[in-house]
Amino acid sequence: MKLPLIRPTGSVTTLIVLLIITLSFFSCQKEFSADNGIITGTPPDLSTKIASSVSGFVTDENDAPVTGSTVQFGTATSSTDKYGFFEFKNVQVVQNAATVTVSRPGYFKGIKTYLAKAGKSAFFRIKLIPKKIAGTINGSGGGSVTTPAGLSITLPANAVFNTRTQTPYTGMVNVAAYYIDPAAADINMIMPGDLRGINTDGILKLLRNYGMAAVELTGASGELLQIAPGKKATLTIPISNSSLPNAPSSIALWYFDETIGLWKQEGNAIKTGNTYVGEVSHFSFWDPGLPGNYVQFDCTVLDVNNNPVQNTLVEVGIASNPYPANYRFENTDNNGFVSGFVPDNQQLFFKIYEPNCQLLIYTQFFTTAGTSVSLGNVNIVDDIAHVSGTMTTCNNSPVTNGYLMMRKGGVYYRYNLTNTGSFSFDIPICANSNTTFIGEDKTSMQQSNIIPHNLTVGNNVIGNIFTCGTSNQEFFNYSINGTNYSFTPPVAYFGQQDGSNANNIPTEFIYATDYITTGELVFTQQNIAPGSTQTLENFYCSQAGTDSSLANSSVPVYITEYGAVGQFIAGNFSGILTGTPSNLTYAITCNFRVRRYY
Repeated sequence: MKLPLIRPTGSVTTLIVLLIITLSFFSCQKEFSADNGIITGTPPDLSTKIASSVSGFVTDENDAPVTGSTVQFGTATSSTDKYGFFEFKNVQVVQNAATVTVSRPGYFKGIKTYLAKAGKSAFFRIKLIPKKIAGTINGSGGGSVTTPAGLSITLPANAVFNTRTQTPYTGMVNVAAYYIDPAAADINMIMPGDLRGINTDGILKLLRNYGMAAVELTGASGELLQIAPGKKATLTIPISNSSLPNAPSSIALWYFDETIGLWKQEGNAIKTGNTYVGEVSHFSFWDPGLPGNYVQFDCTVLDVNNNPVQNTLVEVGIASNPYPANYRFENTDNNGFVSGFVPDNQQLFFKIYEPNCQLLIYTQFFTTAGTSVSLGNVNIVDDIAHVSGTMTTCNNSPVTNGYLMMRKGGVYYRYNLTNTGSFSFDIPICANSNTTFIGEDKTSMQQSNIIPHNLTVGNNVIGNIFTCGTSNQEFFNYSINGTNYSFTPPVAYFGQQDGSNANNIPTEFIYATDYITTGELVFTQQNIAPGSTQTLENFYCSQAGTDSSLANSSVPVYITEYGAVGQFIAGNFSGILTGTPSNLTYAITCNFRVRRYY
């Protein structure tokens, strides 16, 4: 399943600038206090809470927005919308380790952790990791599985149990595994937490990451499995090429504790060739990491007129270290603010980039000691586009309950409106940045047409966006032998993808799921347009328990709407389908309206 392509930009607002640090800064076992940025020797305070707000976007492995994912923040729960966007306001969370957790079936959890500050919000771009089965192991006999990236999991004989029944499991074990390279461009979007971990002395440290592993075991019926008490599995994690020259011969192992949003030290690993090999007593996320002391860092990015610059790519790294794994990329929040943790007693560089084309627009060097560091206001003079305009409803009144969506470089940005329906923001750009805008009116459930605009440095007046004429509702409804089924947001997750059949005829793939039931259909797109008739190639519904394909090619799909990418495709069909391989017949009627991403 695939949705709109979004190129990773590196985000997360208040866990900003978490660097992957060189060996030289590691020293004695001390800890940073979130109150004043001073290193102390006390364990972290994970009980004090504070009201905090957070928002962000969730994408899948193809950088496409993920709709309908469950997002947990403190005790509050929400779902991502059609753009993959989520938002919480003034939720009580643990101040020193505020945690956002995104869950979606078929994916490892996306988890981000940050230091919550009074009066400051947080922003994240979270990219989910698919739980792809790397291989199977016989539970009674044991064995090994290795991914193409070189991540290897070895289970001894009779070492697995069912976590629900607490009984031994001897059947086939499905091993879902994913290697997270610390030098990957999207590392900050996919790795859990913020690289802070609690060592065996109970003290928080900042970890240098040499390569992470995400592993989950399931049984033949999908039941969750774990390593049995008293047993251990062998985990072989590749060392990132960028970190290999400085990789120590032995290193501490850390697992990610989802309940507190921090890493915990448990065991050790030995360098063997270009891998770290160690034994683990359970599976989750694992990281061979070197711990070091750290201090707090922050700044606010503004334009020349002191207006906040949102979603701006920030890079911080150790000035003397050439390895990419020692850099971190993050984005500013809606107020231009970034905050996070950096190693103490180091000379660091601070750079600002245009997120899509990686245009460097600002550089500054600074040195840390043993206390927190603030660069204050950082003003960008060049390569800034100031964007402004208004949004009105169908009766030409200001939109007071809505927002503006901007898509630039394949990435979505969301901007709030004033109480008069206007918007105004600054964003770094490359030369001639082709951009589109969509106005959304939440009250009337209407949206504007797609507004193209070529952003340039300086003022960009979009004018008035008429948020009317196009319903922004999506649905996927069908009946099976007279029984009706319906998918609507935000519970349901919708998708659309272009493709081709075995005869190289272009096709459309439409689907909807609420993670319990699923409906899918494929039809041709030959001269597709409103009023055209296409040929249904395949229909699937989980309620029927089988693929239902045409007995012949006579069932037409009537297209009633076919907008540009970002708009909607809608249609309907009705006919008798024959299931394969059971050859059962189904009387199916279906109507759908889904946003186009391709």
